[in-house]
Amino acid sequence: MPEIRQSIAQHYHERTKYDPETIGSKSHQLDWENQPIPFKEYKIGTTVDLKPYLQEKINPEKDSKEGENLSNLLMCSYGLTAKIATMMGNHYLRAAPSAGGLYPAEVYLISRGTTLLPAGLYNYQAKTHSLLRFWDNRVWPELQDACFWHPALENTKLAIAITAIFYRSAWRYEDRAYRRIFLDTGHLLGNIELASALSNYRPHLIGGFNDEAINQMLYLDTTEEQAIAIVALADLLDIEQNLPQWQTALPSGTQTDYPMIPDGELLKYLHEATHINSNSPKVPAWKTRETPEYSEDKYNFPFCTKVSTVTPSISWGKDLEGLRNTILKRRSTRAYTGEAIPLKELLAVLDFTYQSQHYFNQELDGNPDYFDLSLIETFIAVSEVDGLEDGCYYYAPMAQELRQIRFKNFREELHFLCLGQDLGRDAAVVLFHTADLKKAVGKYGDRVYRYLHADAGHLGQRLNLAAIHLGLGVSGIAGFFDDRVNEVLGIPVDEAVVYITTLGSP
Repeated sequence: MPEIRQSIAQHYHERTKYDPETIGSKSHQLDWENQPIPFKEYKIGTTVDLKPYLQEKINPEKDSKEGENLSNLLMCSYGLTAKIATMMGNHYLRAAPSAGGLYPAEVYLISRGTTLLPAGLYNYQAKTHSLLRFWDNRVWPELQDACFWHPALENTKLAIAITAIFYRSAWRYEDRAYRRIFLDTGHLLGNIELASALSNYRPHLIGGFNDEAINQMLYLDTTEEQAIAIVALADLLDIEQNLPQWQTALPSGTQTDYPMIPDGELLKYLHEATHINSNSPKVPAWKTRETPEYSEDKYNFPFCTKVSTVTPSISWGKDLEGLRNTILKRRSTRAYTGEAIPLKELLAVLDFTYQSQHYFNQELDGNPDYFDLSLIETFIAVSEVDGLEDGCYYYAPMAQELRQIRFKNFREELHFLCLGQDLGRDAAVVLFHTADLKKAVGKYGDRVYRYLHADAGHLGQRLNLAAIHLGLGVSGIAGFFDDRVNEVLGIPVDEAVVYITTLGSP
């Protein structure tokens, strides 16, 4: 009986794994003469300056409230938060973290026509904190059609389109950059989710859309840049925009008949293969989202030690001021001391990341949009937590408990697994987000590879913000010896590692 061939997403995942036997032979020399530019420029267009709306007191014009909300949302999502002088010039840091500081995402605003923003297409110019209107025709019907008439677009007037300029990440990370691009997109989506609560918006995530139609609508050069996510922005101050929650993801095809793809072309081939377009099978009608997306935890290891993670929730202060300040001051930690962190702080980080319903009374979204969290699992390697035995644990979010699967201190192994990065060795805790890739492809086709990494990045950003707020160090790691992680830590072999987040004493 012939062996069933892997889908292109599974093939890509296998091809881009790091392995200690081969990683040295794939060393990549950076082409500094062709370093990507992290900002998109337009030669023509009308500028809407958002900086005045960041001031505490602005003129009470009729568009001031909308301007204040939009300005805060974009600043806290993807705005510039620091400038560092380097030998190569100034390097700008943004509110959302990005692998290598390369920021592959571009953010566009699509307006149906509001007091502040006439109908048209706008690019967010992070460097000047402004919106550049580069197209002034009504495109909302095109957006609706391209999103298969998603119900969230029926009454809303604004939408965000996130695109990726692939070379910005591929310049450094080559084909494996596709993973990082969608992890970075997840960081950005996490910020949009939380910053919306500061700005009277409710974001409705849309991952299923006609890629070709969105790319054309935004006038993208698809050899360099393509759309990867849409977010409808519901204005919570408008009663007609207080909408139910809808599903966010649609399946694509599953491609198993593909040619030999040379290195350097795999990223582009995978992305094209994950498209939904006019030739795709008929898209099913959008459905309201079930709450919760899953009802029980995947793993219940027999006879394992179980530790409750129920804990008081983090307080973000009056008007969520603590959250806004944390978003704007967040930085990835560069080194840990190796010292222990308190168990209560680990539990608080887990509570904020996975138990969003606990934060509804602080006016945060109690059930924010992800693509499909039921496909993501979390395993935690504990090296130095006061009050918690060293070892590897499965985190059961429904039961709110840690279930121990290995009894060992893995510091040296983690140093190796994280490609010799000291962050892995010196962290008090290392969290692994995983997914059963075969099962996920069976549910959503090859497009699920986008969804998995974006959801893992979204969770990672909540981890980031909770940790920073509590004074912990935190840093994501997207480079690791994929298969060895499962072998060393005892994670089930069907679980592909998608993302790693380290926590510790900075």
